Amino acid sequence: MVDSARKLLHHRDGAIPCLIGKSGVVAAEAKKEGDGATPMGRWPIRSLLLRHDRVALPARLGLPWRWLRLDDGWSDDTNDPAYNRPVLHPHNFSAERLWRDDNAYDVIVTLGHNDAPPLPGAGSAIFLHCTAAKDHTEGCVAIGKDSLLELLEKLVPGDGLIIR
Repeated sequence: MVDSARKLLHHRDGAIPCLIGKSGVVAAEAKKEGDGATPMGRWPIRSLLLRHDRVALPARLGLPWRWLRLDDGWSDDTNDPAYNRPVLHPHNFSAERLWRDDNAYDVIVTLGHNDAPPLPGAGSAIFLHCTAAKDHTEGCVAIGKDSLLELLEKLVPGDGLIIR
């Protein structure tokens, strides 16, 4: 559970400092593409992407996962039929590149926000990922890479991330 007021991610074994969106948190129904806010709610954990050149595969993984590729992206264009879905670059619509230099996406836990089905403009690419050099995210939740890798070994299908 993410306590957005204290910026702590609570889990079975304790709490980890976390970052949230630069605009704070908003009710899920008020989330808009590009607003910089983290949506409140319970978001199912869907899958895991790992960057093979920066992380070792954790000893025990219960989540579906795959290695991140150079051409991986995530559509953030409200006019794209693949809005809030993974895509490959080059892509004919705006899409975030997941292969980044800043280490933020060395580990990406994809969350089931606005994905069943996606509503254009209601927010895309809400992940649990690694912290980078900033003191906020663009709407995701971020924790230190080592903490995230430890947490991965405890996550199983059916788990979710509650953001309050």
